[in-house]
Amino acid sequence: MSRREATGVPAGSAEIEVDGVRLAVAREGRGRPVICLHAIAHGGGDFAPLAARIKDRFEVIRLDWPGHGRSGEDREGPSPERYAQLLAGLVARLGLDRPILIGCSIGGAAAILYARDHPVAGLVLCDPGGLVEVDATVTRFCRLFASVFAAGERGAWWFGAVYAAYYRWLVLPVRAARDQRRRIVAAGREMAGQLRQAWEGFGRPAADIRAVAQGLDVPVWFAWARDDRVIPLSRCRPAIDGMKQANVTVFPGGHAAFLEQPDDFAAGFAAFAADL
Repeated sequence: MSRREATGVPAGSAEIEVDGVRLAVAREGRGRPVICLHAIAHGGGDFAPLAARIKDRFEVIRLDWPGHGRSGEDREGPSPERYAQLLAGLVARLGLDRPILIGCSIGGAAAILYARDHPVAGLVLCDPGGLVEVDATVTRFCRLFASVFAAGERGAWWFGAVYAAYYRWLVLPVRAARDQRRRIVAAGREMAGQLRQAWEGFGRPAADIRAVAQGLDVPVWFAWARDDRVIPLSRCRPAIDGMKQANVTVFPGGHAAFLEQPDDFAAGFAAFAADL
C-alpha cells in the first residue's frame, strides 16, 4: 500500500470514473448530500471526524482528488479548475441535486468555481485559496514553496524533517489533527510532485478567483483557522466582505477547522445547514 492511501477514504470505498480518472469515493449516512473536498496532499480521511458527527442527519460524500489517497492518476496536473471539472462529473454520475460543498484550501477554490456554474445549496469554505491578488509578493511566496516541494520530489535529504515541522507548527498544530497529520507527513515525499505543481499554479494570475467568489449568490459560511499563516484571514477579508451572502467564524487551528475542532465545527455546520 502506498503511504498516500492511508490519508484517503476507507479501503473498499467506491471507485467512480470521471473523465478518465478513477476517483475513490466514500458515502455515509442519509439526508441532504454534503460533499467534502480536501486540501492538496491531504485526502478524504481529513473529513472522517466530521462524517462521524453528522452522518445521522446528512449523507456525507468524501472523495480523494486524483493522485491522492486511493484515487488514480490524472493526465492533468492539480488545479482548482480541473478539480471543479471533475467534481461536476462526479455530481452528475451520482445524480445529486444541489449539494452542500465543504472545501478546504484548493478544495475551497474548486468549490467556488463549481458553484459559479452549477446549483448548490450552500458553500462551507475552510481557508480557501484564490481570494487574494496574485501580486509580486504572492508570486515569490508560491515560487519558494514550489522550490521546496521540487526538492522533495528530487529526494532531498532534508525534505522529510522540513515537511514534518511545517505541518506540526503551521498547518495542523492542534492535537485533534495529530493522527491525520502523521499520515500526511508520512506521505510527503510521495506527494511532493503534486504539491510542486499545485504551488506553481497558485502563483499564476488565473489563481485569483475573487471576482468569481463575489459573483456568487448562495449562502457561504467561512470556517477559518485562526492561526493560518499560509492563507491568513486578514489577506482574504476584503474579498469576503464583497460577497453577497458570506459569514465568517474563526476557530483555533492552523488550516482545517473541521479536523482541528471537529465538535465545534460540526455544531456550526449543522446551524448553517438548518438555515439553508
